[in-house]
Amino acid sequence: MKILFITTGSQATYYAAAPLATAARNAGHQVMLAAHEPWVETAEAIGLPTFCFTVDPIRHFMRISNPGKGLRFPRELGDEEMIGQGRGFAKMGLAGVESLLELAKDWTPDVVVGSSQSYAAMLLAAHLKVPYVRHVEYLGIPLTGIDPGAELELRPVMERLGVDGLLKPDLLLDSTPPSLRPAHDPAAQPMRWIPSNPQRRLERWMYTRPEGRKRVVITSGFRSLMFRDPGWSMPLLVKELDKLGAEALIAANPGAVERFGAELGDARVGWIPIDVTAATCDLAVHHGGATTATTLMANGVPQLVIPENPPEFPPNYHREAIAKAITDFGAGKTLWPQAQEPDKAPGEVIAAACRELLENPGYTERTQFLAKEISTLPTPAEIVPKLEALV
Repeated sequence: MKILFITTGSQATYYAAAPLATAARNAGHQVMLAAHEPWVETAEAIGLPTFCFTVDPIRHFMRISNPGKGLRFPRELGDEEMIGQGRGFAKMGLAGVESLLELAKDWTPDVVVGSSQSYAAMLLAAHLKVPYVRHVEYLGIPLTGIDPGAELELRPVMERLGVDGLLKPDLLLDSTPPSLRPAHDPAAQPMRWIPSNPQRRLERWMYTRPEGRKRVVITSGFRSLMFRDPGWSMPLLVKELDKLGAEALIAANPGAVERFGAELGDARVGWIPIDVTAATCDLAVHHGGATTATTLMANGVPQLVIPENPPEFPPNYHREAIAKAITDFGAGKTLWPQAQEPDKAPGEVIAAACRELLENPGYTERTQFLAKEISTLPTPAEIVPKLEALV
């Protein structure tokens, strides 16, 4: 059968869709991945047939729905701004559905699988009257917050299609660890998280643990602050980690390697394959990205989450929600270095938190509980027969 996957989101959303789409193709089905223009190259890199269904990026639609605010995730579900987010994603779905209907004239899907915020997938399935699958790809997506806004935007269209409200999925998939899933979210079929990210040639240190040392991986987001702002001081953090007997792995672009490499001692700096390296780490320090957080959970790695953006960017409340879920479960800590201890260098504050996480076995025990829970969930290959059964 033909299965159309429609993704809407950042690069992470495409990699989250890849395992199920690949499993469906490996089972012998025809698979196509629909992407919007800014992420077509990412979709192509996954190795799946890719169709571009809309040109404008998400932020274009968010600016229309939330003038002056762009893409943000408010702290409280039901907030007026959250309604605006739902409207924005719905507008993006409306903008893309015509090109998807044109595609369907030549390549008619038997099943449509949409990412959690892909209202284009829901609209296409309603038009074609084919089964609709909604995939909640990772932790912290506020379905009950954004859906009401999307419903307000789409109600006239859905009424013309004979649907009362938003189209309910024939199958709701959720890759969130069950222990972290909000109680108010609708019942769903759990699916195991399978890490997927860009690949390069591996080196031995990436998949082996250092002898006699712990290992801390520092990845994404806030690290740019630590490289760019002397007050944050990545060299100070690396020095403090060395005192704890820990090796530092720092994800960084080539420019940062050339500029700061000499100041970072024996820290390994550059491209870090987190899907491989996570299994060799005792702690991760990161910004709260969903795919990073879930990959670390799947490998039983405690997390120090610093959901802080550079000053020129607005707060990212999705990261804050992820950080809170991990912290509340006891699988890590959330840290705001400058706000919590303004009289100290952030590198020093972060190092102190690292010490606590490395020395207290409770954090490891809790995150290993999550890893075991994730490992027992059905794999994407085991979900494919459920897609087949819909048809």
